Amino acid sequence: MNQIKFERNRTFTCIVMYSLYLYFLGLSLRNTSKALVIFRDEKRSHVSVWNWIQRFGSCQIYKRKRVTAFIIDETIIQIGNKHYWLCVCIEPVHNTVLGIYISEDRNMLVAEKFIRSLVSIYGKHTIYTDVGTWYSEACNVIGLKHYLHSSIEKSLMERLNQYLKDRIESYDDYYPCRQEECNLFHVHNWIQFFVSMYNDTIANNNHFELEKEVNIILN
Repeated sequence: MNQIKFERNRTFTCIVMYSLYLYFLGLSLRNTSKALVIFRDEKRSHVSVWNWIQRFGSCQIYKRKRVTAFIIDETIIQIGNKHYWLCVCIEPVHNTVLGIYISEDRNMLVAEKFIRSLVSIYGKHTIYTDVGTWYSEACNVIGLKHYLHSSIEKSLMERLNQYLKDRIESYDDYYPCRQEECNLFHVHNWIQFFVSMYNDTIANNNHFELEKEVNIILN
């Protein structure tokens, strides 16, 4: 996986990632920097944490590249005691994740909102989904061609969905939301960050590095 470059290369990538997780979870800059004391050789100020956040914030999560089509599917995930729908879109040639969307409902309005967000970034492309009627209805409204998944596309999406589902629920176990009314902010940031790692590993064909980086964080 491409390593994020930091000034003077003094800080291990996994430690920077850990600080980003804590910040996205809701900790302040100062509390995040204090949490790094568990790493004996990594004492960083809140200014360093702020610089890391700025550098990460300037990175483009979903890199624009030639898109041939949108393959979309959804899976149900559990966050705390509630269940949500996670919609995922991938590009069939590069197998990179183009976008994600979390919703309590699964209907035409949700599908249309998700598809429009993809079109605003990548332009209009043919969409492949499962038999859910909400996607075909949304495509008719937006004016996009719609086809059903092939067996290969369906298998690809099922594996990716299960992979993301396992990781999201594992993250929620380690960093549960402390708010009574969770707005999924912490989960959404986690997914965005994880997707950026996933796309980098796809580009470099190195899933082992992705697993190693994530396990360092969660364990």
